[in-house]
Amino acid sequence: MNRKRIAIFGCGFTSRYRSNLSRAFNTAADELGCDLVYFNSLGKIGNKNAQYGIYEFDLIEDIDLSSFDGIIFDGEGYNVEGMADKVIHKLRQADIPVVSISTRVEGFYNIDFDDRGAMKLLVEHFIEKHHFDRIGFMSGYLTHPDAVARLEVFRSVMKEHGLPRDGVGMFEGDFWFHKGEEAADYFLSLPQRPQAVVCANDYMAIALSGAFKKRGVRIPEDIAISGFDGTIEGQEYLPHITSATRERLDIARKSLKLLISVSEDETEEKVIHITPRTIYTQSCGCEKLDYKYEAESINRLYEINRNFSYGMYDTQSSLLKLNKVEDIHDLEKLFSENPIYFGEYTSFFLMLHTDEENRLSIENDYTCSAGIFTPIIWIDKNREYVHSGRVFDSGRMIPESDQDRAHFYYVMSVHCAERAFGYAVIEMEGKDIFDEFYNVWLLNISLTLEGLLKNDRINHLIDTLKDMGNRDSITGLLNRRGFDAQTRELLSRLKGTHIVCAMVIDMDGLKTINDEYGHYEGDRAIKAAADVISRCCDSGEIVARAGGDEFYIFAVDYSDRLLERFYKLVQASLETFNQNSGKPYTVSLSGGYHLTESNAMGRIEEFLRISDARMYEEKMKKKVERR
Repeated sequence: MNRKRIAIFGCGFTSRYRSNLSRAFNTAADELGCDLVYFNSLGKIGNKNAQYGIYEFDLIEDIDLSSFDGIIFDGEGYNVEGMADKVIHKLRQADIPVVSISTRVEGFYNIDFDDRGAMKLLVEHFIEKHHFDRIGFMSGYLTHPDAVARLEVFRSVMKEHGLPRDGVGMFEGDFWFHKGEEAADYFLSLPQRPQAVVCANDYMAIALSGAFKKRGVRIPEDIAISGFDGTIEGQEYLPHITSATRERLDIARKSLKLLISVSEDETEEKVIHITPRTIYTQSCGCEKLDYKYEAESINRLYEINRNFSYGMYDTQSSLLKLNKVEDIHDLEKLFSENPIYFGEYTSFFLMLHTDEENRLSIENDYTCSAGIFTPIIWIDKNREYVHSGRVFDSGRMIPESDQDRAHFYYVMSVHCAERAFGYAVIEMEGKDIFDEFYNVWLLNISLTLEGLLKNDRINHLIDTLKDMGNRDSITGLLNRRGFDAQTRELLSRLKGTHIVCAMVIDMDGLKTINDEYGHYEGDRAIKAAADVISRCCDSGEIVARAGGDEFYIFAVDYSDRLLERFYKLVQASLETFNQNSGKPYTVSLSGGYHLTESNAMGRIEEFLRISDARMYEEKMKKKVERR
């Protein structure tokens, strides 16, 4: 199989506009024989909570863009400040073509929407078709480029027809529903009541129409209204809103064809031209109500309402069951047997971050992602994916299917504010995306994983308290007291003479890390160094954090070979950590050792003193080499 795989980056794909955009792209991908992988963000939860959306970028950083043949970027949907810019920065690193379908981005292929031409047709429609000469304009907020462009067109057309530049008046709206009441009062207070109001988008047209009707103004008999963008809401509202629509299927087909052509080294223009289609309907008086159609619309709304109720009941039930989950492996059974209704799906995979020690991100001892993911939930209804139990990496985030058909995958981050647990992949049965209840399900899985992490921490805390007098709180290693007790006991049991080894290891540059990134990050660096050292102590060594950034190691029946092996393991482990940590600093260690003969009368303090002096010599040598 040699199918093209296209990544789509965006936010809020379950919104009314973007859910239909997804269906259009899925339809076009099916026609062209390529697979789509949507990296969907939720962004803000509610109107104010942006914290969840900020942490979603952690997953985007893990994506290996080289595994795709092209990228679609829908930047307009990102609603967390700065997030679109972060994604653009990530996509610029890709050596593959990127098409921006909603905002112009330098260096990407861009779509040229002839919005000006469509707005011109709408304004001329009122003047030439309906012979209106008293027309008002409701703009979006004037810091938005679309609002500025659409107002410029309105003024230009009015001037061309010898009418006042701003018509009977211009009101600055918000591109949303909040300004309808205020706008209605403004237009009705004008010396000349408008015969029509041109709105810069459908949402404001709906809000204005509702506010007019509350004030006894008939639409379109008293005042006609038009919008822009051709939203589903605008075409479902009564009266249906006259508008102009960017044809989603046209956008999808042209974007995917361009990416396929460029990936096959065929020459393409940098700009894709899209001509919006005008819709003249009830709000301007060009179309009468079709009562049979409206009755069917009511039936569809009843069905949507019923499904919403079912989804709500399922959500409540699932939340109660998720609250009782005590083991990660119970999640798969819970998901498959008690799903929230969000649409029919064929496969679902939950992948968790895994560290170098194969610890999952829900475990207290987990350090940081090693760039690999472990499948925790694997639901494959059609049995088309090979589940070998292997881990996945950033270059292979999606399981491979053995069926040669178009696949549409939706990938979303699974995290709480404290930790990124991993990601979820779902494939729906048809071309439609899931609904909002899937988002609710994932959010609550995240809370369940957070609960499992906290339970693991509580259990760890209980164990730690039992041994707290001899353990270091940050690293979990022995502290100086525990080290002295264990080494003295080990020495006291020696029969005759043995080769012993004492080591002192110190971190390089911890003060710089503390000064530049804070003591919290310094503690994380100490923990990382401790993990590296303890993992390499696999030959009976006793290891401790003596205090600050200093570590002690002691072993009996040691040798030059074991010592050399230990230092090589530490160096390799440090290199691996620094390559995969994603930190702006590196963890580095200096060490000194003392390999000598000893019996039960040996003094550990003397061994450590010699090792400490040698460690200091190595530190000084490094400083000289850096000059």
